[in-house]
Amino acid sequence: MTVRLFSYGTLQQPGLQKTLFQRELTGHPDRLPGYRLTMLAITDPGVIAASGSAEHPIARCTGNTDDHIEGTALELTDEELAIADAYEVDDYTRALVRLASGDSAWVYAADHAPADS
Repeated sequence: MTVRLFSYGTLQQPGLQKTLFQRELTGHPDRLPGYRLTMLAITDPGVIAASGSAEHPIARCTGNTDDHIEGTALELTDEELAIADAYEVDDYTRALVRLASGDSAWVYAADHAPADS
C-alpha cells in the first residue's frame, strides 16, 4: 500500500532517501496551507550525520490561510513511513493533513493546532 508524506525539509534530499529507504522516492510539488516554517536545532547525532545538518525546518500550524509551506508530496510504503517515523526526532509529530492539491498526506510538524499569534 502507498501513502503520501508531505516533506518540506531533509526527506526531499535524494541522498537521504537512498540512505533511509534504499531508493529515491517519487513525488510531486504541493503546498501545505495554514502552516509556516521555523528552524529547529537537532541534537541527535544519527540524524545530523544522515542529513548533514544540525538545524532543520519545522512546520508550525498557524491556522492562517495566508500562511503556507512549499514542499513535495512523496509516495512511500507503510514500511517506509515507519522508517521515516524512526528518523524524525521527538520534536516532530505526524498528522494527516489536506494539501492545497486536495490530496491527504502525512506531515511531520511541531503541532497541529492553530498558534495563538
